[in-house]
Amino acid sequence: MNRIQKDVSLSEVHGSIDTTARGPWWKQLFVFFGPAYLVSVGYMDPGNWATDLAGGSKFGYSLIWVLLMSNGMAILLQNLAARLGIVRGRDLAQANREVYPAHVNIALYILAEIAIAACDLAEVLGMAIGIQLLTGLPLIYGVCITVLDTFLLLFLQQLGMRRMEAFIIGLIGIVGLSFFIEILLARPDLKEVATGLVPVLQGKEALYIAIGIIGATVMPHNLYLHSALVQTRKIQPGAKHIRKALKINFLDSAIALNLAFFVNAAILVLAATVFFKTGRTDVASIKEAHRLLPMLGTDLAPKLFAIALIAAGQSSTITGTLAGQIVMEGYLQLRINPWLRRLLTRLLAIVPAVIVILLMGEGAVDNLLVLSQVILSVQLGFAIIPLIHFVSDRTTMGDFVASPLIRTLSWAVAGLLIYLNIKLVVEEASPLFGQTGYFLAKTGIIIGGAGALLLLGYIVLHPWLTRKPRRATALLHPQSGPLADWTPPAFRNIAVALDFSAHDEKLLAYAMAQGGKECNYLLIHVVESASAHMLGKESDDFETRRDQERLDLYKEALVKKGYHSRTALGFRYRSREIARIAKEQKADMLVIGSHGHRGLQDFIYGETVDAVRHALKIPVLIVNL
Repeated sequence: MNRIQKDVSLSEVHGSIDTTARGPWWKQLFVFFGPAYLVSVGYMDPGNWATDLAGGSKFGYSLIWVLLMSNGMAILLQNLAARLGIVRGRDLAQANREVYPAHVNIALYILAEIAIAACDLAEVLGMAIGIQLLTGLPLIYGVCITVLDTFLLLFLQQLGMRRMEAFIIGLIGIVGLSFFIEILLARPDLKEVATGLVPVLQGKEALYIAIGIIGATVMPHNLYLHSALVQTRKIQPGAKHIRKALKINFLDSAIALNLAFFVNAAILVLAATVFFKTGRTDVASIKEAHRLLPMLGTDLAPKLFAIALIAAGQSSTITGTLAGQIVMEGYLQLRINPWLRRLLTRLLAIVPAVIVILLMGEGAVDNLLVLSQVILSVQLGFAIIPLIHFVSDRTTMGDFVASPLIRTLSWAVAGLLIYLNIKLVVEEASPLFGQTGYFLAKTGIIIGGAGALLLLGYIVLHPWLTRKPRRATALLHPQSGPLADWTPPAFRNIAVALDFSAHDEKLLAYAMAQGGKECNYLLIHVVESASAHMLGKESDDFETRRDQERLDLYKEALVKKGYHSRTALGFRYRSREIARIAKEQKADMLVIGSHGHRGLQDFIYGETVDAVRHALKIPVLIVNL
């Protein structure tokens, strides 16, 4: 766990994809494409499937217009997030940290983390249901299996941003192709489908499902995610290039989110054709829909349905973890290892799922899915309102401030979404208040609701009422001052971390090249035997004695060559001990080797170099071994 030194979003991939190279227009266009596809998976995750299935089975094609309207809202809001990231070089969490007080940011961070956990809960349940439908495994086993994708994300992050994007797009392709085949098998009447584009609501229940569709479509973590992902593209400075990036990202968002609309519409149309038109208007659960799909006359339909469900869940979990990294780093300026971040997020989803399944049975899973969407709905306003404020601020956005028309539309969308989501929460909570008892639950809902409304009101009014001047953000590449001090540093006390391998000679050579014969060389080695782990510096086992002898031989060799040298042994934990000794011995530089461990090897062997360099404030020379 480390404090971030460089204040950029997703620093390990920030600006890693170069868009400045010359080439044909289609090639430049292709380089920009990618971020919106990672975002789009949140709009077709398993949490959306239940509302789409319910809408199609109960009301036929009549709610397609609701999907289209919510898709338009999503395109508008995601483009605001992309604009913030491209123009200001800030993600939504970083921008919040700069404007709102610390206690408000803590509340916003907690709400964002709850939203990500709720989203991941939907992905866990969706993937587990998909595994059960495909293999017949009990649901609780499927839930536990989903923890393994922690290692998949770790592997993808090591491959780089473009390969991760390609993997996600591949999963989206699987989902899209599966439903394209399903639609071909179902053979809906296209004229009847077109009637669903006419706005009409058939009673109160249709309104409730429409609210659920809209509430499940726009997800708060996607706004954090998009504002950060666009910064993985390196853009040339200047208004011309920024304007070009904004246009291409709008095209990227429009294509990707319309693909997500196709998937959601396909689910609704499939439910309408297979269930509504055959009188099965009670199909609202994923498992029930899968069970009835053989009505199409082939076993391929339910298999494709299960495969698409797994692919949708897997793709959404990856982007949810990236969003978690963004909010933690943006609000807290804190970074933890990616595998640990993924594991914590997944456990927060798995634990409630396992408890509900054990205590209430598999039949309660659908209610848990609905609950996850309600939780997401509650968080939405806390992401949308700050975003609109930021892109409407001419002080920080300059010539790229959102136009009056965009601002008006955005506030209208925000107001509608917040109203619909409050209505959805009230509808879900009202049955509880109609029953006797449950005093603590009712009190918690009232206090939580009042607190949420007060916080919502504060983030709406604060940017308008505060007189504190906002820090203007330079566009992409800030102007730097003249380089006045060219005096090279003189190192007097260089520490060298040795592992008693064939590479030690190379490390010592690099160290001596930095300090020369006037420097003192501190030779460090960490003993990691069982005795050392238990007894620490009191350890006197064979390995400890041999390691000290080896250090003394190195010291004598350096002294014979005319260098000043001393030794220090550490015990138990490599990174912690190397940093501790370097600090205690007042080293002004550390030389350490990198073995190039990646992916699973980092998890097994530990990430010594990163942990050490974040723990020290002196220069660290990393020698690639």
